[in-house]
Amino acid sequence: MIETPPLVDQYCHGVLRTELGLGTFEAELVHSAGPPAAGTTSFDTQTGFAVRRWCPPLLGLEPHCAPVRYLARRRELGPAESARRLLRGAGVAAYLVDSGAAGDLTGPKELALAGNAEAFEVVRLELLAEEAADTSGTVAAFLANLAEAVHHTATGAAAFTCGSAGPSAGPSLGAVLAFAPGPPDPDEVRGAAGRWLARRAKGDAVRDPVLLRHLLWSAVGSGPALQLHTGADAGEPGQRPDRGDPGLFTEFARATVGLGARLVLLGGYPHHRHAAQLAAAFPHVYADAGAALGRTGTRAAGILAELLELAPFGKLMFSSGGRRLPELHAVGALVFREALDRVLGGWVAEGAWSRRDADRVAAMIAEGNARRVYRLDGRA
Repeated sequence: MIETPPLVDQYCHGVLRTELGLGTFEAELVHSAGPPAAGTTSFDTQTGFAVRRWCPPLLGLEPHCAPVRYLARRRELGPAESARRLLRGAGVAAYLVDSGAAGDLTGPKELALAGNAEAFEVVRLELLAEEAADTSGTVAAFLANLAEAVHHTATGAAAFTCGSAGPSAGPSLGAVLAFAPGPPDPDEVRGAAGRWLARRAKGDAVRDPVLLRHLLWSAVGSGPALQLHTGADAGEPGQRPDRGDPGLFTEFARATVGLGARLVLLGGYPHHRHAAQLAAAFPHVYADAGAALGRTGTRAAGILAELLELAPFGKLMFSSGGRRLPELHAVGALVFREALDRVLGGWVAEGAWSRRDADRVAAMIAEGNARRVYRLDGRA
């Protein structure tokens, strides 16, 4: 067995506090525009099989038990105790939590308590813009308040994120940056801000490409790392995901070289090889090596091996991508550990790697790289 330290989950959300029936649980299990086809179930997916393999033992059941039996046990324990057992069974030492997701979800502190771990906040730039807009009467006041909010938040946040919920209309974040990677002209920003403030009274979210670029460039070099949602893992249930190829971020990566930015590409699957190539090409770019694994289940080792073919080992970081269901946090972590053991352990068995090197690289990807990139040591 490859020695893996307690993990740093570099990107996740809180978990639901409410009890779930079979239908609502399935709806949270697999992101989809609607229910599964008639006569089928969301458990008949790689994610569903992974949940049935890894989660029942954490709740005192045998692996692969029937979904109905698993959910009955979950109801017997209650949502809080089920979450506690699932999170603590995952072996995570620290969470980086996107606290801006909709729904009755646990915040960073509550997630940390349930998982017996540390937690650090990932702040959505779009939400900072919305809060500034709702307290500003003019374009000048909005831009000044936004700049102050980014500066103030940077002192406490572990990371900023942008593009975490793809807009229902308009280009994806990757497409915006592929077309215009540099900072927008100040006159463009003032014009876009004025148009958006006029619509904000109706509750409009940030969709304007100029404002999205302004948000990103406001965060570049501010201190925290910047997480970019690049692929089909982005978005929230019921919203259109950003299905952009990570390669769309190439010019933005090039434009930010030497500016103190640390860019982390999340959600690149099934374009994960492109994310790994960008991490290899640019000194300040890093790639996620975890969130896709829970969804690929028994194929996770193959996906991880492809990432390790292309990216320097100091550029890969684990995340569960877990959201709403604690099962997704647990599966992400446990499948990652198994995949890492299969891949690195296999190379050791073949004589290609030494055991010492395998343990060292495993520790880098599991927690060391994230602690360095997000500057976690000394924060808590």
